[in-house]
Amino acid sequence: MDGNRMPGLGGCPVNHGGNTSMDASVTKWWPSALNLDILHQRGARTNPMDADYNHRDAVKGLDFEAVKADVKALMTENQDWWPADWGHYGGLMIRLAWHSAGSYRMQDGRGGAGSGNIRFAPLNSWPDNASLDKARRLLWPVKKKYGNALSWADLIILSGNMAYESMGFETFGFGFGREDIWGPETDVYWGSENEWLAPSENRYDDLDDASTMHNPLAAVHMGLIYVNPEGVNGQPDPARTAAHVRETFARMAMNDEETAALTCGGHTVGKAHGAVAGDNIGAEPEGCPVHAQGFGWANPDQTTSASSSFTSGIEGAWTKNPIQFDMGYFDYLFDYEWELQKSPAGAWQWEPVDMPDSEKPTLAGGEDGHGRAMMTDADMAMKVDPIYNEICQRFRADPAYFKDTFARAWFKLTHRDMGPRVNYIGPDVPAEDLIWQDPIPAGATDYDVAAVKAKIAESGLTSAELIATAWDSARTFRGSDKRGGANGARIRLAPQKDWVANEPDRLAKVLGILEPIASETGASIADTIVLGGNVGLEMAIKAAGFSIDVPFSPGRGDATAEQTDADSFSVLEPFADGFRNWQKEDYAVSAEEMMLDRAQLLGLTAAEMTVLLGGMRVMGTNHGGNTHGVFTDRVGQLTSDFFVNLTDMANTWHPMDDGTYEIRDRATGDVKWTATSADLVFGSNSILRSYAEVYAQDDNKEKFARDFVAAWTKVMDADRFDLVA
Repeated sequence: MDGNRMPGLGGCPVNHGGNTSMDASVTKWWPSALNLDILHQRGARTNPMDADYNHRDAVKGLDFEAVKADVKALMTENQDWWPADWGHYGGLMIRLAWHSAGSYRMQDGRGGAGSGNIRFAPLNSWPDNASLDKARRLLWPVKKKYGNALSWADLIILSGNMAYESMGFETFGFGFGREDIWGPETDVYWGSENEWLAPSENRYDDLDDASTMHNPLAAVHMGLIYVNPEGVNGQPDPARTAAHVRETFARMAMNDEETAALTCGGHTVGKAHGAVAGDNIGAEPEGCPVHAQGFGWANPDQTTSASSSFTSGIEGAWTKNPIQFDMGYFDYLFDYEWELQKSPAGAWQWEPVDMPDSEKPTLAGGEDGHGRAMMTDADMAMKVDPIYNEICQRFRADPAYFKDTFARAWFKLTHRDMGPRVNYIGPDVPAEDLIWQDPIPAGATDYDVAAVKAKIAESGLTSAELIATAWDSARTFRGSDKRGGANGARIRLAPQKDWVANEPDRLAKVLGILEPIASETGASIADTIVLGGNVGLEMAIKAAGFSIDVPFSPGRGDATAEQTDADSFSVLEPFADGFRNWQKEDYAVSAEEMMLDRAQLLGLTAAEMTVLLGGMRVMGTNHGGNTHGVFTDRVGQLTSDFFVNLTDMANTWHPMDDGTYEIRDRATGDVKWTATSADLVFGSNSILRSYAEVYAQDDNKEKFARDFVAAWTKVMDADRFDLVA
C-alpha cells in the first residue's frame, strides 16, 4: 500500500475526525472512564480575549444610554430578510431574552442567561428556540458597534427589556455585567434522551405526579424551556398542564404568583408562528450545511411577510394589539369560551368561540384581514387551575399590581443567576435589596486580624475542627448562579446549621467558641470562620516543617435570618463531598462524579481539585472522623503523604463488599489503609494520576503545600465579588 494513502479516504492525508470528533474520545472506547472535561471547559485556550482583559472594567466604560437607545431603535427597523410582526421585533426579542434566561434551574444553578450560552449547542438548536438565531443576527450590528464591553449575555437580556419598554411597559431595572463564555457548557446535564421532544415519561418517575421529575431537570421535554405548549406529551389538558407548569417554574425558584405573572405578562405581547406547514423546515443551526452560516430552520415558504413565519407550529396572538403592553390578555382569556383547534401547521391550540373578527388581531404582515386569537394549554391552565385563576383575577382587577408583579418577576427571571447585587453594573440597577439576591451586609475591615488569629489559636479547637468548619461554610458556593459560599456566615442559620453534611454537633461546638471571638474583636462571624480555617491550616503547615502564610481578605458580612430565604437555600445542601470523603447515602452516580460536580461549581481545575483532596485527607478533616483515604501516619500535618502512598507499588488495592477498598502491604498482606473510589480514582484515572505523581515526587513537598494554600484561598474567596474590579 502507498505509504501516503489510507484505505477509504481517497488518498487524503488528513486524519478525518481524529482530532475533533467526539467519537474518538476516551469515553467512546471506555464509557465508564471519568471524564474530566467538566473542569477544563473554560480554560484560557478557549477565550479569545487578551490575558489582561477585565470585563467588568470594560463594561463600566459603556455609554449605557446610547446602547439602550440603539437597541430600542432596532425594534422598529424592519429587515426584509426576517420580517417583523406588525413592524416590531419586540415579541421576538422578548422570546430571545426569555428563552436565554429560562434554561436556569434552581437545583444546581446551571443554565440561565448569565453567560450567553444560548449562542452554543445544544441550546442554540433546541426546538423550543427555533428562529432565535434570527434575533441574534438582528442584534449583531449593536454588538459589533459596542464591541467587547457589551457582552452577548447582556445584550440578549437588554433586548427583552428594551422591547417591553418600546411597547409601553416600565421595567423594574437592568444590570449589566454578565460575561460571555466561548463554547458549549459541558457541565450541564439536560437529560438522558437521545431525541428532541422525547416522551416526558423519560424524565419522571410518575408523569401524573409532576414533583417526580428527575433532578436537576426543570423542563418537561428534551429541547424545551418549560412545558409543552400543546399539553403534557402534546395532549391538551389544562388542569394536568397546570401541575407541570407549577413544578417547572418552582424549579426556577418561582412561586405561583410569579409564575402567573410571567405567563400572562410574557404573552401580553407578540405571537406564535405556525401559519405554514412545518414539514419542509430545514435543520437547526448545528445541523445545517456550511453555506447556511449557522442560519437554521430554513423555511422554503418564507416570504417578506411576517405572516408566513414558522417557529413553534402554533399560530396566532394572545391579544388584540400584540405590540402594546396592556391588559388584553386577561380580556381574551376570561371574556371568551375556548375550544380546541389545530393550527395550519397541525399543532393543538385553543381558539375563542364566537369572537368577532373586529376583536381579533390583524395579520402580522400588514395584509388586510385578521389573524387568529389563540391560547396554549399553559395559558388555559391560568384559567382552569383554581389557584392560578384567583391570582389572574386579582391581576385583572388591579392593573398596577399586575404590572409591578410582572416587572419584578421578569427582573428575577433575567437576573436570577447573576448572584448578589454587587455584580450588577449600570444606572438602572434597582436600589432595593431583593431576598433572592441573597443580600449580605458589608463587613468590617478595620479590626486586628492578628488578634483574632491569636484568640482562635488559643481557643483549644483542633486544626481539623477549624478547617472542616471553614470548608463547610465555603463549599456551598456555586459558580453557576453565584450563590452560597462563606460570605454571610449562613452556615450558622437555618437550614445550613442542621444539615447532616455540616456535622451539626461539631459545628455548634466550633461556632460557640468562634462567635464570642468575633464579638470581642469586631470581626464578622464569616471572617472569623474563614480565619479559623486559615489558623488550622497554618498549624498543619508548621507541623509539616514549612513556613507559608495563608492569605486573607477581611470584609465578609453576616447575613440575618430575615435576609435569608431558607427554602431556596435547601437546594445548596450537599449530599456528598468527596473532599471530606462523605456521602449521605448510596446514589446511582459515583462518588468521584459527584466530586467533579462539586469541584466544577467551586470553579476548581483538575489540579486544584487534586491538591485540595490530598491535603484534606492528611489533615484529618474527613466527615465524622472517618479514616478512608487518610494515607499517612502523620495525621494533622499538611504533607504529600496521600500521593506518596497512593502511588507506592509496595501496596496492593482490594475491593470490599461494602463498596470501600483496602490498601494492603504487598509483602505481608497487612491492611494499611482503607479508601473509597473518590480516593483511588487519583491513581486509576490517567489524568488525575499525572497530577498525583507530581505531588508524590520528592522535590515537590513544599510545592504541594504552596499549591494547597492557593487552592484553599480560591475556595474561601470564591464568593468575594467585592474583591473583583
